[in-house]
Amino acid sequence: MPTPITRTEVIDLLAQGAQLVDVLPAAEYADEHLTGAISIPLRDMETRAPAELDPARPVIVYCWGPQ
Repeated sequence: MPTPITRTEVIDLLAQGAQLVDVLPAAEYADEHLTGAISIPLRDMETRAPAELDPARPVIVYCWGPQ
């Protein structure tokens, strides 16, 4: 189950080596994304995550939504 975190928690986790993943479609990632984020569209997460993410490091997953 996803756990919402604050901006401060994101900054702290990234400083500790967390992986930042944008799950929007690749075209939207190309249009705009957070610095340092990698693109793994949500529909590809199950197949790509095992090969592209380090299981020993925390993962922060995000997408843009209503503010």
